Amino acid sequence: MSIIEKNISIKNYNTFAINAYADLFAAFNSIENLKELLQSQQQIINNRKNSILILGGGSNLLFTRNFDGLILKNEIKGIKIIKEDEHHIYIQAGAGENWHQFVLFCIEHNLAGVENLSLIPGNVGASPMQNIGAYGVEIKDVFHSLEAYHIHDKKMVNFTLNDCEFGYRESVFKKKFKNEFVIMDVTFRLNRIPNFNISYGAIGQELEKMGVKDLSLQAVSQAVINIRSSKLPDPAVIGNAGSFFKNPEISGSQFAILSSKFPGIVGYDLPNGNVKLAAGWLIEQCGWKGYRKGDAGCHEKQALVLVNYGHATGTGIYDLSEEILQSVNAKFGVELEREVNIV
Repeated sequence: MSIIEKNISIKNYNTFAINAYADLFAAFNSIENLKELLQSQQQIINNRKNSILILGGGSNLLFTRNFDGLILKNEIKGIKIIKEDEHHIYIQAGAGENWHQFVLFCIEHNLAGVENLSLIPGNVGASPMQNIGAYGVEIKDVFHSLEAYHIHDKKMVNFTLNDCEFGYRESVFKKKFKNEFVIMDVTFRLNRIPNFNISYGAIGQELEKMGVKDLSLQAVSQAVINIRSSKLPDPAVIGNAGSFFKNPEISGSQFAILSSKFPGIVGYDLPNGNVKLAAGWLIEQCGWKGYRKGDAGCHEKQALVLVNYGHATGTGIYDLSEEILQSVNAKFGVELEREVNIV
């Protein structure tokens, strides 16, 4: 049985390094372990709404208050191949596995599909929740299924690709089934033969700079790591949760109007006729890049990233994000949406 700690600081369990406190805190590394913990705290679960928070790598959370309930840290490990066919290998990973280490495992075993998702912070269990994505690839492109435990029904449920209802940084676990399930493991469908995706962002340029002649999973991964390292702060050095805002989607006609007013505006055409704007560009044009108020700030190299320079509060970070949202809306008539989950 795991030990349940009381009134514990969770500063070391969130990448923003916000010094909030949890009423109760415990880690679990198996389904049996999880059931025991939930059973022991059944009264809290029954009496208080949203009284449980499942924590992975803590990389997509902003604590604006102490948590009045039970935080359970998912530490379920294990990576195994569960089936193979002519073109694909299906690999299952425990939700508590570190995401980047999982990517490196796949590359080491010549399993293609996740190399563009190198160096994204967090754990495997959060990847489908958020439908994480980078450089032209999203989890939905390699996702096969996941197993999750329903907290109130006390049973395991299998989710297929369609069940997850993936959208841009969205899934059923963020809104529809928020706080109802604990993801236990995720199965990915990876390719035996790589289908390299290097057209997005600066990957091609970086590969050229690296002097790569023959493409490989290792080379693409290293290019992504180089690019991310040059633009994004390391959470171990400066508290942050990566991209704080989603890139907004607007209509083609609205983009045409904005383009005439702001000729340098950055947008990407989508199959549905809409245009995805670069939120970082919008924020930068409003003068926020490099802004700092106390220990809360907007990173000097990437305006999409809000940072904690040491002793910022979650409320301070949140208030800064609110000011940014309002200024972008005032200047461009575009509403940004936070990508980070607010607690």
